[in-house]
Amino acid sequence: MLNSPVVIISLAISTIASRLPYPNNLDDFQSTDFIVASLSASNHHGAPHPPEFAASKPGWYYGDDPGSADGLPWLKDHDLCATLAHTPRSLRCPSVVPKATKTIHRRSADPAPTPTPTPPTTPTYTTVFSGLTASIVGNTYITYGLVDTVADCQALCDTVSQCVFVNSYHDVNGQNGSPLLTCSLYASVYTAADATNYGGQYQPDGTYDYITDSDGYSLNT
Repeated sequence: MLNSPVVIISLAISTIASRLPYPNNLDDFQSTDFIVASLSASNHHGAPHPPEFAASKPGWYYGDDPGSADGLPWLKDHDLCATLAHTPRSLRCPSVVPKATKTIHRRSADPAPTPTPTPPTTPTYTTVFSGLTASIVGNTYITYGLVDTVADCQALCDTVSQCVFVNSYHDVNGQNGSPLLTCSLYASVYTAADATNYGGQYQPDGTYDYITDSDGYSLNT
């Protein structure tokens, strides 16, 4: 029926996608302007289809090896992150905490006391479930991408408005065979009862994907 939820969602996604500046050639697909536009909130930060949809693709990668992410926008790229930081309603790159370095101070006759800076407060998360073989299906979906670690997934949530819950898992045989974690962000907290996506999507290589190591974490507010 025309007013079914699936049709309504499909029409909404098509409308959002139609608002993106369509590239004229392959180089334009890789331009910063197009990437930034694709990472807008209205486009679910590059992933308009939730991961349980057969046509879905992750919108971004946050980790240390961009070569492993099949060309996804890399959220540690300095130029991209600088542009995103000045683009309203776009995805933000998490702040990378610099490694501590040892400083050798010269002695002086009257050394001035050095104030100790207060470290920024790091948001914390509570484990809601772990080790499931299914991922969350929820109507407060925000975006999803690929990460190296659970900590990376949580760091992304910290930068996204309204994000209070993350679901990280391995999509085995999915995402072009990537061994990276899938990281989905949501605007409300879910439980194991909401993990109903077991995979089963047919892949180009003839296999079917399945879910392992599905963990859910809620932001402590």
